[in-house]
Amino acid sequence: MAEAEQPADTLAAPAATAARGSRPRSRSAPGSRRATVIGAGSFGTALAVLLARGGLRTTLQTRTDEQAKRLEEEHENHVYLPDVELPGNLRIESAAAGIARADFVFLAVPSGALGAVIATLDAAGLGRRTAVVSVAKGLVPPEGLPPTTVLGARFGAHRVACLGGPAHAREMVRAGAALVAACSEEALAQSLAQIFTRAGVVCEQSNDPLGVELAGSAKNAAALAAGATEAQGLNAAGAAAGHIFAEVWRYAEGLGARPESMIGLAGAGDLVATALARTSRNRRAGELLADGVPAAEIPGVIGQAVEALESVPLLGRALERAGVAAPVTGALGRLISGELPLDEWVALVRATVPPPARWRRRPQPGFLRRVWWRMSGR
Repeated sequence: MAEAEQPADTLAAPAATAARGSRPRSRSAPGSRRATVIGAGSFGTALAVLLARGGLRTTLQTRTDEQAKRLEEEHENHVYLPDVELPGNLRIESAAAGIARADFVFLAVPSGALGAVIATLDAAGLGRRTAVVSVAKGLVPPEGLPPTTVLGARFGAHRVACLGGPAHAREMVRAGAALVAACSEEALAQSLAQIFTRAGVVCEQSNDPLGVELAGSAKNAAALAAGATEAQGLNAAGAAAGHIFAEVWRYAEGLGARPESMIGLAGAGDLVATALARTSRNRRAGELLADGVPAAEIPGVIGQAVEALESVPLLGRALERAGVAAPVTGALGRLISGELPLDEWVALVRATVPPPARWRRRPQPGFLRRVWWRMSGR
């Protein structure tokens, strides 16, 4: 999936107390269901186009009234998704309008802005049965938690989902994509998959939201690392990406995530799409770091938020707190902060050796014969 977009302005309201609603309602005919996408960056806009195609009564919410008016008048998001016509049945409004009637709320904002947006959802009119879906590819500050972990604690895991997979925004609306809808509640994952299938997009169902989100975080970090290292050698770039995926996987495994989430569409598939895309913000951010551009200036150069710049340091600290050896991920955070020079970063990547395999003890002589005798009842 394309990296998360520019943050939407938070809806002006105090945080409400945690509310655990009942399970998502049975899904009725597509035309009677409503979806709201908060965040009108490139991926949020593309997502809204797909949802409208999939038969949902869809609203795209922008940061400001001025942005909403401009998109409504131009029937196109010239800034973030040019040359893609917005469907006539797509409603556009600012985030101040609220979300009271939505059956699905999609949070298409960077992970760094998620905490502020989540705190406003109750006051914005979030229904007790409304499903909340994150499309972020990073961790929520300040603790560095996966988005569905934060959302689940506040609203209940059964009504929270996330999207992963290789889905470059422009290509997604023109030629399709390969999404992963992950939720602990089977009915919600199925419902999301059906919506995107109707819109012409392949959508895998997963019951491992934690694994899907950490795979996305690893993908963004690996893409940035590869971009920063490619000019120093393809082997170094590949090693950087491989080390980061292995380090994040050891962390994910300790939390109960499954390996298929890391090697499937949400992990390896998304990494390939991002690494090959010359327009990838995370890859480009790595290249700019290698050119000596300070991290604080990179979003301005690119023109959009770069999720990995904020999320990688959080990821490194999360791995450290969990006691996971993560020399490459941690060093990437120091490269972003300017504490580690590029040549030292590359040297560390080239010299890092992963932990050895956990060798199994050889069976004692006669082991197979003893097993055969026991199985045969002799």
